[in-house]
Amino acid sequence: MEIGLGEGKLDGYRMVTKTNIAVSSELMAILAVSKDLKDLRERIGKIVLAYDKKGKAVTTEDLEVAGAMTAWMRNTINPTLCYTVEGQPVLVHAGPFANIAIGQSSVIGDRLGLKLFDYHVTESGFAADIGFEKFWNVKCRLSGLKPDCSVVVATIRALKMHGGGPKVTPGKKIPKEYTEENLELLEKGAENLFHHVGLVKKAGIVPVVCINRFATDTEAEVQLLRDLCEKHHVRCALSEHWRYGGEGARELAEKVIEACEEKTEFKYLYPLDMRLRDRVETIAHEVYGADGVDWAPLALEKAERFEKDPKYADYATMMVKTHLSLSHDPELKGVPKGWRLPIRDILEYSGARFLCPMAGTITMMPGTGSNPAYRKVDIDTETGEVKGLF
Repeated sequence: MEIGLGEGKLDGYRMVTKTNIAVSSELMAILAVSKDLKDLRERIGKIVLAYDKKGKAVTTEDLEVAGAMTAWMRNTINPTLCYTVEGQPVLVHAGPFANIAIGQSSVIGDRLGLKLFDYHVTESGFAADIGFEKFWNVKCRLSGLKPDCSVVVATIRALKMHGGGPKVTPGKKIPKEYTEENLELLEKGAENLFHHVGLVKKAGIVPVVCINRFATDTEAEVQLLRDLCEKHHVRCALSEHWRYGGEGARELAEKVIEACEEKTEFKYLYPLDMRLRDRVETIAHEVYGADGVDWAPLALEKAERFEKDPKYADYATMMVKTHLSLSHDPELKGVPKGWRLPIRDILEYSGARFLCPMAGTITMMPGTGSNPAYRKVDIDTETGEVKGLF
């Protein structure tokens, strides 16, 4: 979009710009990785807003707005304490999507949880190829924390899709293949699950597969997935917490406690002194299964510039990639073979200290589905009651 279309100086400079979804903003990334208020203030002050005509970065500190921004963000560093319907405490803090951001709950929330609970469960969004990879190689480095085990959540429906099931379109009726027994699709799609399990093992962490059961999943399908997990020497637990509450997750809790007793040998995928392009190549090959990386001219130019400047030596590598496939192409399901990862650009987040290589055509401002939920939301003007939320 184009802004600054007015006639006077107060209307700003005319330029082409765009909007990003809030969870991909640098402020959200900073909130997720900040250690305390001082760290938050320093990071906000280093946000690069533009470059002058000589190529020098213009930061929020240069414009003297960093202090006001931090004052506005001051209370956001405090996690929100919620609780489940059964009374268990839950800390909610930060909300970035792993396909376009770091995809983690906050470092502050984790540190607080570890002081309060016997077992602290933290989340990494969007599977092991993006959410867990960033937890593994970015968040654990920044926080200094190391996990005892990792739960890989799987649904039989999703595995059927990775096994070649028909496309699912938001807002439209789900195809019968996902609500009726189909062992062939499930077994074929399980290859995708065990690729993710392998990534957890590669980090030196003990994995536990959680079968998040739907009401339409059959006993034969559940048993097949259990048998496949046993064949791959990985713990597996059925969970129906959505249906039975805490009791429905008892088996999962027991398996996690059991896994936490095992010795781990946590290790990062790459050393911090590895150059940016080599990091991306390593992630593409070892995590996604790509044959290599193809750099667009703009991305290559930026990569060379970042690698030459010692300022960026310790910046985290934050991949931007679709969550719908191990590859950059959301249509490639299962475990794709014989493909290369295209990198078209690299975003710079100097406050969060991230360099974000962008794979494929993924956008930072995704559109809504064909039948967005807001169409069903309305208000009863007589009672003031909101309807259509659930």
